[in-house]
Amino acid sequence: MFTDRIEGKWISLFAEAFALSGVQKNDEVAILSETQSRSLNVHLSELALVQLGAKPAHIVATSPAQTAPIPIRSTGASSALQFNSPIMAALSFGGLIVDCSVEGLLHAAELPEILKSGSRVMMISNEHPDILERVGSDPDLKERVKTGMKMMRGAREMHVTSTAGTDLTISLEGAVVGGGWGFTTTPGTITNWPGGLCLAFPAQGTTSGTLVLDKGDQNLTFKRYLESPIRLTIEDDYVTEIEGDNLDAELMKAAIEVWNDKDAYATSHVGWGMNNQAKWAAMAHYDKSDHNGTEQRVFAGSFLFSTGANEIAKRYTLGHFDLPMRNCSIQLDGKDVVVEGKLIEMLA
Repeated sequence: MFTDRIEGKWISLFAEAFALSGVQKNDEVAILSETQSRSLNVHLSELALVQLGAKPAHIVATSPAQTAPIPIRSTGASSALQFNSPIMAALSFGGLIVDCSVEGLLHAAELPEILKSGSRVMMISNEHPDILERVGSDPDLKERVKTGMKMMRGAREMHVTSTAGTDLTISLEGAVVGGGWGFTTTPGTITNWPGGLCLAFPAQGTTSGTLVLDKGDQNLTFKRYLESPIRLTIEDDYVTEIEGDNLDAELMKAAIEVWNDKDAYATSHVGWGMNNQAKWAAMAHYDKSDHNGTEQRVFAGSFLFSTGANEIAKRYTLGHFDLPMRNCSIQLDGKDVVVEGKLIEMLA
């Protein structure tokens, strides 16, 4: 679909994004990649950092052999580092890490140790620069996301409904709330580019109800729009029933069953998108190899439900689904946050 060559406009785009993450002249910056990384993004990162007068260094890990029973995609949990001592030492230097690994470090096992050193991570999760150029970096997104995070931290319960039949209740007692706006200047933090997500990792036994994935909702593990509804019954965090007489439901069932792991059925995280530049329909325009679904996770007014690992609930598994949904209504302690897929005014 694209000719993967260096474009001057993309160098400038990356430089603008890195500047928002506080990169200045003479700053030392680590570019993390692996042997299967999108080389275009690695090269653009280097050239943009040099343009800013920074001093980039490349850290390249070998992409590991596949050991899972099914392909792992769009997890945000790179397995490339393998706690390799030289790599871990190089990343624990206290500055900015530009993360160009294939899956990203967001949920990687090594991330806590890296962040503890004071290093901060800007994750570019295998997205083609055409997507990054179109969605861009919005400096105003930071305050809106922080407002949404504050609202979630101050609430005891999230309630999600839809005309398709969703009626899901999540207690936020003991949840860990996070968010990202695409850039970070704070030591010991990580962000996705493009950003725009408010989310929570609920504690154990806090999520129950019905989740109806409707026609047009997305399964980012498959990078696929649903063509038919799927009804999930969720009891004490776990999906106990997957209903739908259609291929979408059959694919979901098969992809979860293959793990033979109860925690693959569990709630991972929940939240909503805040990025007005991100578009629900954009995924239809790209080949699967050209994107990793970051844009779909953050489009404004979406509800994001995910299954799989949740460290807060002490659940660990490689089985994972990210499921952005349209047209949902989200309330915090009975107060509207999203109404039928539209952010309330103070968040929009």
